[in-house]
Amino acid sequence: METPATQQVAVETDAPDRHGGQRRTIGVLIAGQILGGLGMGASLSLGSLLAVQVSGSTAWSGMAATMNTLGAAAFAIPLARAAVKRGRRVSLAAGSLTSGFGAAIAIASAALSSFPALLIGLILLGAGTAVSFQARFAATDLSTPKTRGRDLSIVVWSTTIGAVSGPNLFEPGEAFGALLHLPTLTGAFAFTVAAQLLAALVFYAGLRVKPPVEGYPARDDSGITTKPDSGFSILRRIPAARYAVTVVALSHGTMVALMSMTPVHLHDNGASLAVVGMTISLHIAGMFGLSPLFGWLSDRLGRIPVLLTGQAMLLASLVLAWLAPHTMVTPSLILLGLGWSASIVSGSALVGDSVSAAERGPLQGVSDLLMNLTGATCGALAGPVLTTVGYSGLGTGAMALVATLTLWTLWQLLTGRRTSSQLT
Repeated sequence: METPATQQVAVETDAPDRHGGQRRTIGVLIAGQILGGLGMGASLSLGSLLAVQVSGSTAWSGMAATMNTLGAAAFAIPLARAAVKRGRRVSLAAGSLTSGFGAAIAIASAALSSFPALLIGLILLGAGTAVSFQARFAATDLSTPKTRGRDLSIVVWSTTIGAVSGPNLFEPGEAFGALLHLPTLTGAFAFTVAAQLLAALVFYAGLRVKPPVEGYPARDDSGITTKPDSGFSILRRIPAARYAVTVVALSHGTMVALMSMTPVHLHDNGASLAVVGMTISLHIAGMFGLSPLFGWLSDRLGRIPVLLTGQAMLLASLVLAWLAPHTMVTPSLILLGLGWSASIVSGSALVGDSVSAAERGPLQGVSDLLMNLTGATCGALAGPVLTTVGYSGLGTGAMALVATLTLWTLWQLLTGRRTSSQLT
């Protein structure tokens, strides 16, 4: 006898409007990503300055990015579990609301001159980053393997709008904050509160149908209802899942290691803030601007060719940082963004390809957790490495991550450890 949950899965999976539902889902996710990106881009860019203002020391300036990354890691699995139990609409809306609450706490911390409160607010803001990462997987819930790369890459691309536009809200944010008598540097955080509330509304109202990725109990051939494994159990059991999650984590770690230290390297060598800003903007454009192309190529040519292309671009970026740390920083950062995009798009598609629909949600949560922890670790280690061996040495050290992933991929190709459908 079928339970209501399994009946619901059958109805939704067999619905004739599957493609129409997917188009609607993509549109909702894009709208939510733009709103969330506007808020996050406006506030996180000022987070380091607010940390200095509240703490009274430049030594704490890096805590904004660190706390946000740790927050994104902390919320990855809870939001994935919420998606499994309650659906994407609840998970994404709850994450957006949490992020907006974090922005409100950040404003209050400035008014109270409380640095611990600011750290709490920044951690909660990380829920918005976790939502952004989960949204790319939500885009694949109704996808077929032939369109999975394209669908998730379109949502990744939409992040560009918020990431580029958000920093331009600095001055309007300050003017708005002055009208509300908010502390200095918190006007943009007020925009974040509004943007995240709107994003939550868009997600909750727009994502009406629970796609088959949601973790309803599955029935095996004997008719016995079973529950999907946890994400870590899936990693232990399925080699393809371990590989796919490692692809995402190491590619992200490589990017964070070099990118996080580039502004420091440029500033220490006399570059103006305009040059630093332009370099990072071009890097962000590389990260997101061509993601639909990489998604389309991963569907047409296969995940692995696009992944290896991404690793080749990451390697080229690191070689430029090693050989010409003063004259080729901007081309290096552009290649770094492009390599990250190709690797993350193809790797995220591999995560979805490696398991069944019932297991996809838990695995995606673990993937985002490990991705953020790897990024936080590489970013933390990059500072001491830069101090010890310089920017060239940092580029050389990061090559180890690229080499590890590339050799693992080639080894599996040569030994036939993966199925042809996963390799092409």
